[in-house]
Amino acid sequence: MKNKREKETIIVFSAHSDDFVIGAGGTIAEYSKEGKRVICLIMSYGERGLPWLKEKVARKIRAEETFEASKLLGCKSKFFNLIEGKFLNNCEGVKDKIVKMIDKEKPSKIFTHSNEDPHPDHRATHQITLDVYERLQKKPELYVYSVWNPVSFKTSHPSLYVDVSKTFSTKLKSLRAFKSQKVHVAYPFFLLLYRAIKDGIKKRRRFGEHFFRIK
Repeated sequence: MKNKREKETIIVFSAHSDDFVIGAGGTIAEYSKEGKRVICLIMSYGERGLPWLKEKVARKIRAEETFEASKLLGCKSKFFNLIEGKFLNNCEGVKDKIVKMIDKEKPSKIFTHSNEDPHPDHRATHQITLDVYERLQKKPELYVYSVWNPVSFKTSHPSLYVDVSKTFSTKLKSLRAFKSQKVHVAYPFFLLLYRAIKDGIKKRRRFGEHFFRIK
């Protein structure tokens, strides 16, 4: 049996604490079930989502929710304290840390936000991922996922469909770990369900998740 260091590793970039669950939660849970080691790199705590609390308190809440969701999905999560709306300002130190981490982990795949996502932090995370990718010693496969953007009809990038029929319920359960997010905005359940069914049809399965390979 392979030891921990011999396991296939997957890296997932996430702008905020719940994005990796929304965009790739079923896939993360599926990969974890298969024995893969999944590490989520989260650029910001997302404390501005709780403006009525002090930053320190908001970060603690968001972190606890994230670690609970990660436990359910079977992945590990690491935060990088970038400022929301200003990810590309003073992020060189964060890029250096991520490059060293990824070179050490040697992942087979990296997932990140699509550059078509209208949210500025999601687009900035995409750019950070590309900058990091160019500096890696070994280039893994690089995929993008959707959060607030519809699936592109114009791209020529190849698709990856993952069967998440057995892990879609785990994805929903992990999203419920973000209790603080129910106050101001909840990601539309109907959109998650619609995407899962539509992407599942491509695999002739009940539920699926769709990604584009860009590198």
